[in-house]
Amino acid sequence: MATIEAELKAVVRDPDRLNRLLANRADSIRSTYADRYFDFPDRRFTEQGRELRVRTVTDDTGERRVLLTYKEPAVDDDSGSKPEHETTAAEADVLVTVLTTLGVEEVISFEKRCVNYRFSARGWELLATVVTVPELAGKTFIELETAAHPDDVDAALRAVKAVLGELGIGPGDYTREAYTDAVAAQRG
Repeated sequence: MATIEAELKAVVRDPDRLNRLLANRADSIRSTYADRYFDFPDRRFTEQGRELRVRTVTDDTGERRVLLTYKEPAVDDDSGSKPEHETTAAEADVLVTVLTTLGVEEVISFEKRCVNYRFSARGWELLATVVTVPELAGKTFIELETAAHPDDVDAALRAVKAVLGELGIGPGDYTREAYTDAVAAQRG
């Protein structure tokens, strides 16, 4: 059975304050994510709420890793939490060659600048990622997530919401807008 990425994303109104609060919980790791999203020409993944992504992560020490991620449709409508399958690879270009040979095409690519904080709270191992996307200038987001068994998604999301509240992020800040959609709209 797939692990569910129990996650909420929110707009951050005071990034400096948020980073200070998170730094009290964990050390930060800065990374750049080069994301490439794929779909079939008929856009069936998009229509079904599925995602197929090749991500190259380069951290501030220069260490690089490549991830292939497939996300199934959301199991929770409010948060958009999805079952996630992920594995590492040596080379992004090899993955892209395999995927395009199988009939999918790259539909969008963009860069995210991220500051990650890993910590435990409320009985869960959490990852808080403070995100800026250069093409979405002036906007900062937080993604707070944990891995949950399908039967534990509600409990995991309650913990995520509680921790977001402790960080000064409330329900009015939550967003379900995908970076892919926001970047595509910005590009026109």
